[in-house]
Amino acid sequence: MSNPEQLLSHAARIREDGYTVLERAIEPELVEALKTGLQRIEREHGAGYAKTSFEGLNTLRVNNLLVHGEVFWRVPLHEQALAIAEQVLDRELLLSSFCSLVLGPGQAAQPMHEDTQQIPLPRPHVALSVNAIWALSDFTEANGATRVVPGSHRFDRAPEYGKHYDSVAATMPAGSIMLFDSALWHGGGANTTGERRWALSCYYCAGWIRQQENLQLGIPRELAQRFPRRLQELCGYSVYKGQWGHIDNHDPIELLGRERGQRMVWEATDVALARRREATNPGG
Repeated sequence: MSNPEQLLSHAARIREDGYTVLERAIEPELVEALKTGLQRIEREHGAGYAKTSFEGLNTLRVNNLLVHGEVFWRVPLHEQALAIAEQVLDRELLLSSFCSLVLGPGQAAQPMHEDTQQIPLPRPHVALSVNAIWALSDFTEANGATRVVPGSHRFDRAPEYGKHYDSVAATMPAGSIMLFDSALWHGGGANTTGERRWALSCYYCAGWIRQQENLQLGIPRELAQRFPRRLQELCGYSVYKGQWGHIDNHDPIELLGRERGQRMVWEATDVALARRREATNPGG
């Protein structure tokens, strides 16, 4: 993100309110290209509505979108959204999941939930993940704009499944991105219109957490080799803090023909010790 003050402001909103909105942050041509891509997947792969009520029986959910065309590669790498997620988590975050959230006419409201409630940690807790909802059409109360309970990421409990809670609709124009701490209580709204509500969910997690989608197995290695390096790192071809995720003391990105990004932590320790010795005894 080019403006550091705006970056800090968006990150502060996530920490305080649980969410923030980047209005019209997506180029119109990319919005249309992504919608066209989803329509192609639906047509060519027979993708249909989800099979569970939570996912949405009138909702088109396509997972593992990175395998379905280069246009989708641009989403996790979006400069503004990624910079905000890195500010809330850190630069060694991972892409946890990436799917479509296309609400069809008649889709009922999703139960209020939060995305980290399966993780056995006391609440409130440090941010574990940040979800970026890409609005590929206008988000309105009528077509199922995501509903949120502001500040609920700081509650000491998760919502009771199926219970009604007062919430607000995160309305926004097409081309906008809503980013939120995934501990925020939220849920898709009801689509009472005759049109689809087009959206994507680009979900980032801290680098020490297991990803929702197993991208290393779900994405063929020959395809991952074509990704930009930053996208390879986001998919898990990286090592967190020089320790978590290594393969026999090597950075997994080497499997894709790249130079490793950093030393392993124990190697770095030895290098630091050697430098200190050299500094204190330069003559040997």
